[in-house]
Amino acid sequence: MEIVDILIKNANELITLKGPDKSRTKKEMSNLSIINKGSIAVKDGIIVDVGKNLKYKSETVINAKGKIALPGFVDPHTHVVFAGSREFELDMKLRGLTYMDILKKGGGIFYTVNETRKAPEESLLRQSKNRLDSMLMHGTTTCEAKSGYGLETETELKILKILKKLNDSHSIDIVSTFLGAHAVPKGYSADEYVDVIINEMFPRLKGLAQFCDVFCEKGVFTVEQSRRILNTGKKYGLIPKIHADEIVDTGGASLAVEVGAISADHLLMSSDKGLKEMAKKCVIGVLLPGTPFSLMQQTYAPARKMIELGVPVALATDLNPNCWTENMQFIIQLACLNMKMTPAEAITAATFNAACALGLNSTIGSLEKGKQADVIILDCPNHKFIPYHFGVNLVETVIKNGRIV
Repeated sequence: MEIVDILIKNANELITLKGPDKSRTKKEMSNLSIINKGSIAVKDGIIVDVGKNLKYKSETVINAKGKIALPGFVDPHTHVVFAGSREFELDMKLRGLTYMDILKKGGGIFYTVNETRKAPEESLLRQSKNRLDSMLMHGTTTCEAKSGYGLETETELKILKILKKLNDSHSIDIVSTFLGAHAVPKGYSADEYVDVIINEMFPRLKGLAQFCDVFCEKGVFTVEQSRRILNTGKKYGLIPKIHADEIVDTGGASLAVEVGAISADHLLMSSDKGLKEMAKKCVIGVLLPGTPFSLMQQTYAPARKMIELGVPVALATDLNPNCWTENMQFIIQLACLNMKMTPAEAITAATFNAACALGLNSTIGSLEKGKQADVIILDCPNHKFIPYHFGVNLVETVIKNGRIV
């Protein structure tokens, strides 16, 4: 009998997400390819078999009776590296102050930027590691992480170098994104700062990022400025992503299609025209329900409309000082309760489609033979319990690259 490193058996639901190796849309998002009383065998970091009653020898046998097993969560939009938490803003929000009011009182993104610029690398590394540890405990095994709290060349590079160190040392696989265009720093016009990004930052990014992102929004970067940044990023080998149509419809969804972005994120205010264009070109819509929740907004991204139009939908935490959560289970819960996604759709969005938003769907995001063994076991009887039993951590075991972590 063949020997394997880990054998998981008797899972109430083994949620494999086996299916087409492209982003899932419409009814495909509801197909979790569940094996009841399922088993999975892992050897040398790879899934070697998936099915029922698998017959292998292993020193590590996990009896998942009464529990579910599924792919590790993939978080495709985070801002892991920062200093300067902003809990003091909560009282201001509760008193009805707007984001611009808080900015004038010394809060907002520029507070975090100032603190991040001042923070020693060791401090940023330690704080970021702690956040990644929490993400891992809550079932995230791969994440994207952005720069963007530097807004000047040396700090942007510092953040990306920290992400590289964390990727080399932490169990979570980290995909880095350059987001120098997160805001316009004080003392610059938007056009002046775009020139800095293009002429000073891009030439120094080699080996530090896979994606390029921009906050395309009224009062931040225009569509034309965003287009210029993203197209320049492509010349340096960076795949476009875009913060699109979060506050107003700027046409960010359409721009994502035009520049060949792998994803457009937020999308609260996107037009039907922009969403239809995204569906046609399979640009992934990464939805971030934690953000309107933390801002105490009533408006969420129109997930049901997007799914009906055929946009492939993914979910992410948007972990940052203004939306501080490391928990993808909570994001699934918000997606179901506040965006009317079904539990199956939300799980697909937090695993396979999220992997597609990082271009990693050939290796992670589903439990299939030959894929990387990123598996989580949750202490609940079926997948519908993830949004049903909220406010707790349901994750019992996390396996990353075939190793219990």
